[in-house]
Amino acid sequence: MVAEAKSGARVEKELVLIGGGHAHVQVLRRWMMDPLPGVRLTLVSDGLESVYSGMVPGAVAGDYEPGEVTIDLLPLARRAGARCIRAAVTAIDSASQVLELEGRPPMAYDVASLDVGSTVRGGDVPGALEHAVATRPIADFIAKVEAYLATDAESGKTTPLRIAVVGAGPSGVELALCLEARLRSRRRGATIVLLGATGDLLPGGHRALAPAIERELKNRGIAFLRSAQVLELRPDELVIADAAEGARNLPVDLTLWATGPAAHGFPAESGLPCTDEGYIRVASTLEVEGCKGLFAVGDCAQLVEYPWVPRAGVYAVRAGPYLDRNLRARLSGAKLRAYRPQRDFLALINLGEGRAIGGKWGMAFSGRWVWRLKDWIDRGFMRKFQVLDAEGRSNPAFQGRAMGSGSDDEEMECGGCAAKVGPSPLHDALGRLPAPPADPSVLLGMDAADDAAAFRSPGGDILLATVDAFRAFVDDPWLVGRVAAVNAVSDLLAKGATPRHALALVTVPRGSARQQAEDLYQVLSGVRAALDPMGISLIGGHSTSGPELFVGLSVTGDAEGEILGLTGLEYGDHLILTKPLGTGILLAADGQGLAPSAWLEATTQSMLRDNLSASGLARKFGATACTDISGFGLVGHLGEMLSASGVGAVLAPQTIPLLPGALELVRRGIRSTFHEQNAQASVLSRSSGPEEADYEALLVDPQTSGGLLIGSAPDRAEGLVSALRASGDLSAGVIGRVVELAPGGTTGDSEARVRLGSAGI
Repeated sequence: MVAEAKSGARVEKELVLIGGGHAHVQVLRRWMMDPLPGVRLTLVSDGLESVYSGMVPGAVAGDYEPGEVTIDLLPLARRAGARCIRAAVTAIDSASQVLELEGRPPMAYDVASLDVGSTVRGGDVPGALEHAVATRPIADFIAKVEAYLATDAESGKTTPLRIAVVGAGPSGVELALCLEARLRSRRRGATIVLLGATGDLLPGGHRALAPAIERELKNRGIAFLRSAQVLELRPDELVIADAAEGARNLPVDLTLWATGPAAHGFPAESGLPCTDEGYIRVASTLEVEGCKGLFAVGDCAQLVEYPWVPRAGVYAVRAGPYLDRNLRARLSGAKLRAYRPQRDFLALINLGEGRAIGGKWGMAFSGRWVWRLKDWIDRGFMRKFQVLDAEGRSNPAFQGRAMGSGSDDEEMECGGCAAKVGPSPLHDALGRLPAPPADPSVLLGMDAADDAAAFRSPGGDILLATVDAFRAFVDDPWLVGRVAAVNAVSDLLAKGATPRHALALVTVPRGSARQQAEDLYQVLSGVRAALDPMGISLIGGHSTSGPELFVGLSVTGDAEGEILGLTGLEYGDHLILTKPLGTGILLAADGQGLAPSAWLEATTQSMLRDNLSASGLARKFGATACTDISGFGLVGHLGEMLSASGVGAVLAPQTIPLLPGALELVRRGIRSTFHEQNAQASVLSRSSGPEEADYEALLVDPQTSGGLLIGSAPDRAEGLVSALRASGDLSAGVIGRVVELAPGGTTGDSEARVRLGSAGI
């Protein structure tokens, strides 16, 4: 986290958790309670929501909402002081201790652990991937089933649904029974068929439950086809073959693919020791055979000393404490301890309709009390890891350490553009400087307060230059570098210029030479990831060591035609914003561990989107003025345009695009630490209504890598907005209009140039 870098802690070793499975969430929680000094913990996962497999059938039955069965990894990781990197690991070089990541540069580790689960068997059956809903990835499975049931309910169809569940293991049995119960509770007719590849129910374990399960299926009208092979899936039928009737077609409306686990391909492709089925071979210490410092657990791993262990979530849960202990031991040089799995465990199968069946020691028992026991166990497990509730609020049931290394009231300063010097101190400092010497080559200088400087070269070309930098807003050097580059280039794009060259200025946190080299590599890779697609050359820079990560760029370019300035707004112009607001508030919430991953993912994607196409369209449609929205907030940068043009503006709050969660967080009192400095310098006319006050907070929220604010003649605004949306700026829209300036009071020492209203648009 940024807090760790801010404290000046020296990072000596890197611990990387690959995947957010049942064991890794326990490591995160234990790290939250007892971090290891000098170790930076990183979670790398292709998704930041982990679904608890034991509650999935309950979600299908309607016992739980999707949020109740999901662990949001981001706030949990934040509490653990861990950084989160959303990316898939595509290869592992265990000799060099390097991870290959999809869409990002390689990443080094000292100790790493894999808990990436599995995929499903039978994906190579023709049509399986296209026409079945597979149980892996689990989050996708729940979403697809819920979407199908919702669509069916809206359709008003009365003919019975034809449903096939492929796989007669615990997962398939539970899904068939739970789906039947849910449809029956809705009075929705359905014919459900369970297909097993062998002649038995629950092959591989807990055979004592099979007779009771078979009776349950029969009583509920669910057909069980034994030794049935699926040969092909089509849009409305399965081609199957069994010993009784041979090959035939089975009409279906919905197929659930619960064929059991299959190994991911990348471990074997990376040369890791794997079984013939592709599972990673691990010792009883959970360390990969012959790969010191690399561990694996859960469905992706095979304990070579205990080959009988089934791929059941209960074993991953039980392995969690051993994994945490041995990761710490490997990092500190202590002795590893062996994990010895139990031969038997309490198996609980959800039957739907508030009932369950359980088995242990060869005995079976069922009833509503068994379901209540299962529900109590499952909810107890989830309470340990659900930092936020379904609405994104702090979960009162979660017990863990508060954010920050000091008191709970400690406030962390925000990074990104929220860390800029406020407009009032900046104007005061600039105002005290003497006038610069006359220079006829300067077209836009310090007196213009514009986004970029402009000057004429000796050859007569018009060149533009800018410099922008900020402290890290998250402990992910690659992401910080990429956003910093997008943000810096935006200053030139706001002037309608073509950026050409860039220099980077990077301060990396103190650490070992290897760690600093890795951080610098990640930052510059992120910078290149932003600049290269825009055709901008990174031609040099400067690096230093300091207490925290700090990234900046100097960018130069040339003008194509007239420069878009701040002074061109005219009465009646429409004001167009290209990207949503709220990055300051959401990053502040993330720093406190209060931002759900879905909200932060939308924030990240917005910050990563450059303004290149928006700049070109602003020129094409004859924009009258333009600026980019950054640290001073929308009203601060709009105020500069209005002051330069000698006009005012009316904004329509309901038309202003907002990032998911921004308004909700404002209403909860979340603010960037630099909110107040913008509010004090605001040119916004104050209002008394609580709803308007919420929008006022968003209008002064400091933005990192924000959108463009474009002035447009009314007859061109609609065409410009349509073009912006077609190019990918889906939130672009008219948010206000320019009006004649009528002094209506003051805000600080500035005229109140902006008011909220309908704006007549």
